[in-house]
Amino acid sequence: MAGKIPQYFIDDLLARADIVPVVDSRVKLRKTGKNYSACCPFHDEKTPSFTVSPDKQFYYCFGCGASGNAVGFLMEYDRLPFPEAVEKLAASLSLEVPREKLDAGQLKRQQESQSLYQLTEKAAEFYREKLRDHKVSTPAITYLKNRGLSGAICKEFGIGLAPPGWDNLLNQLGTSAEKAAQLELAGLAIRRQDSDGLSNHKEGGKVEPAKRHHYDRFRNRIMFPIRDQRGRTIAFGGRVLGDDKPKYLNSPETPIFHKGRELYGLWEARQANRELKRLIVVEGYMDVVALAQFDIRCAVATLGTACGEDHIQLAFRHTQEVVFCFDGDQAGRTAARRALEAGLPHMQDGRSLRFLLLPEGEDPDTLVRQIGGERFDQLIDEQGRPLEDFLFDLLGEGINIQTMDGRARLSKAAAPLLDRLPAGVYRQLMFQQLARRTGLEQDMLEEIIAAEKARSAELARQSQPAPKPAAKPGSQPGSQPGSRPAAKPASAPSAMPMANSPAGEAAPLPYGDQAPPAEAYDGPPPDYDENAIPQGYPEDSPENSPENSPAAQEGPRRRSGQYRLPAERMLIALLLHHPQLAETIEDSGRFSASNDADLQLFGQILQVLHQNPGLNSNQLFGRLLNLESKEARELLPRLAMSHPIVGGQGQAMEYDPHTEFSDCLRTLDLTAERERKRGLLDQLKSNGNQLSADQLALLAQFRRKQD
Repeated sequence: MAGKIPQYFIDDLLARADIVPVVDSRVKLRKTGKNYSACCPFHDEKTPSFTVSPDKQFYYCFGCGASGNAVGFLMEYDRLPFPEAVEKLAASLSLEVPREKLDAGQLKRQQESQSLYQLTEKAAEFYREKLRDHKVSTPAITYLKNRGLSGAICKEFGIGLAPPGWDNLLNQLGTSAEKAAQLELAGLAIRRQDSDGLSNHKEGGKVEPAKRHHYDRFRNRIMFPIRDQRGRTIAFGGRVLGDDKPKYLNSPETPIFHKGRELYGLWEARQANRELKRLIVVEGYMDVVALAQFDIRCAVATLGTACGEDHIQLAFRHTQEVVFCFDGDQAGRTAARRALEAGLPHMQDGRSLRFLLLPEGEDPDTLVRQIGGERFDQLIDEQGRPLEDFLFDLLGEGINIQTMDGRARLSKAAAPLLDRLPAGVYRQLMFQQLARRTGLEQDMLEEIIAAEKARSAELARQSQPAPKPAAKPGSQPGSQPGSRPAAKPASAPSAMPMANSPAGEAAPLPYGDQAPPAEAYDGPPPDYDENAIPQGYPEDSPENSPENSPAAQEGPRRRSGQYRLPAERMLIALLLHHPQLAETIEDSGRFSASNDADLQLFGQILQVLHQNPGLNSNQLFGRLLNLESKEARELLPRLAMSHPIVGGQGQAMEYDPHTEFSDCLRTLDLTAERERKRGLLDQLKSNGNQLSADQLALLAQFRRKQD
């Protein structure tokens, strides 16, 4: 049984592979300076914004943000999971992929899962065969035809038939006690309540049918196989053909199936669309298949459970727009509200949630057959209500906001929900909308929420023993070198490993040999500061001024009209372009413990390089693929494809990596020291009657500087 692919092999594979022929064999590339360009294969465009860097072995699209290395490109373009993408790239280089040896527990779990995958696929094939068997399939075929489904669409979704009877599947796949137990584990068979758990075998190990301890879970039902993101059958849903209850029956949770983490039809939607512009979430399997029959190939359904946060996260990994299309009855409205609440924490800027409640008595299946696919699409575009409208209208039902009491009730109901939104422009706009509807100031709404959160946090703190932080004498509590009040937002696409960068050379630029032209920027380049480095020198310390700093004396002088990243991000960018700089820092813990997200990321990268000395940029990005922070994964490709210092016209500026790196570290240290002194001075001012001679001298010095 295969184990994990060793990291050393992935590093070696990325070092050997050349991304240019990998991409060029699928998307025709054109040479532009040092790089190659093409129209992006992951979104529609007329002007090429897709760039491939042979030096960095990295691709990046300035239009949609798609990015990655050779393995990542195969995963996205060929729609392969990671192991298969590694296998394919290795095969192109005539390399055999090694596997790590598993321990006994891991081996047992993997063997069990692999066995269940094989068993559910065999069951799916059994059900498909029965749908082709005219002796038993006539009622099922008649039903499917009456629902307007063609043979082609049934084949695409793998629809099958569980015939009437208690042991059809058992007779095919559960002919021994062990095999029957496997069917039970896969959720395909049910143990009889009167079973004593003992086996009754015939000669040869087969179970006597009259003495079986199991029976088929699915009987006389249309079968819908549920596939995971790799296209493997992991479970089933069954629609009854007779009058039995329930009408729809789903597989129970198994070692390979967790209904809260899967969306029915997602795999089929990904196969039908190179780019998913939207996902339509509906309630049932028939809704998904019926919409596909009318060429709406982006519908998915939850699996007998309310739409939760895992479903939302899964959907947003594949598209930026999610539309919930539910029945207009009370159950549909309740489902829509649950989906709304689950989606709020994931409404990052640029994402869209919309809601379409159909007329009562209608569902997507019946409606699309009445009006057709084109009109159904128009209905979503015209009547799909954005989250902001749906939320306020839903909460405002039965409330007269013309009265003070009504506005207070709306504020009380809406504010806690809006507080679940992540920080960003969308959150601000939503609070502005609530302020307009209620007449309350936005600041007042934020203060009420902040006060309530502080009160809850204080109650939680009081219920636990207070931690004892180890602080240096005289230091401000919570102060970290280089810490800042909040992290800068990241808006770049998800990062995947990059490529080799020769030591000491500046990174290649996405626009050939030049940085993006000046007209590409609205003012200074994004995230850049004019003359930003050196920065943060205390005003009361002339010996630490930029002109007198060692870096300014030893390195090239700074010129006006230059744009640099802020120190924290400059450190990350320099480390991505020049991994050897990590050797100049011995301890990464100082940064990992910072309150600043950028410095935490810098500390993580340092730790990777300290644990794996000698990594080049390509191999480094291979190690950074699985960072937990989405913001960090999005930030890396943007920094990697940007030149650390650009001029006023967007041109790349020469720089000394070691000098810039030292300046950034010095800036952080000086800023932290200044914050520490200011914190100490605040303490001194508040304790003016209890100061020592040294403290009085420090306070007098500070006052002189201010005068």
